[in-house]
Amino acid sequence: MKILTVTGYKPMEINIFNEDDERITYVKTAIKKRLIPMIEGGLEWVILSGQMGVEMWTAEVILDLQDNYDVQLGIFPPFENQNSRWPEPLQEKYQSIVAAADFYKPLYQGDYRGAYQFKAKNLWLADKSDACLLLMDQEYPGSTRFFYEIAKQSLPDHSIYTITPADLDDVVEEIRMANPDYWM
Repeated sequence: MKILTVTGYKPMEINIFNEDDERITYVKTAIKKRLIPMIEGGLEWVILSGQMGVEMWTAEVILDLQDNYDVQLGIFPPFENQNSRWPEPLQEKYQSIVAAADFYKPLYQGDYRGAYQFKAKNLWLADKSDACLLLMDQEYPGSTRFFYEIAKQSLPDHSIYTITPADLDDVVEEIRMANPDYWM
């Protein structure tokens, strides 16, 4: 596997409304935990659309991992200025991530024109990937279901990896147990 698409929930789909929410740390830790073995196994590129939530958190993880690993970050939004209606702090974060990415190219020139751009983005990402990593609960897939349905048709089953709520619970427990105060 050389190219991996990562996607998942937008922050509001998992009731995260503040970039200081400690749950973001757990999500990023779970993503990092899954990505490192893939990178050590030959993963070269992580590609995503750069939507807020899991994808932006993944971009931050990749940019941190680049200090120690040879992995590239590609951002392919469905259209230009996808962040124009986001809260100001997220717009700034998006711009800094785009500036630090190894490759950036909107799939459509110009601003939003229609929902077809999101479907085209999902098709393009699935087509360009060897595998995908989704943060998703099968019972409540949210907007991630649109990519998941396309990925099921485009990619072999063994190349669709997930981070589930149970995986996040495990990460929370590992972080708690690593704290010496936990044992007192």
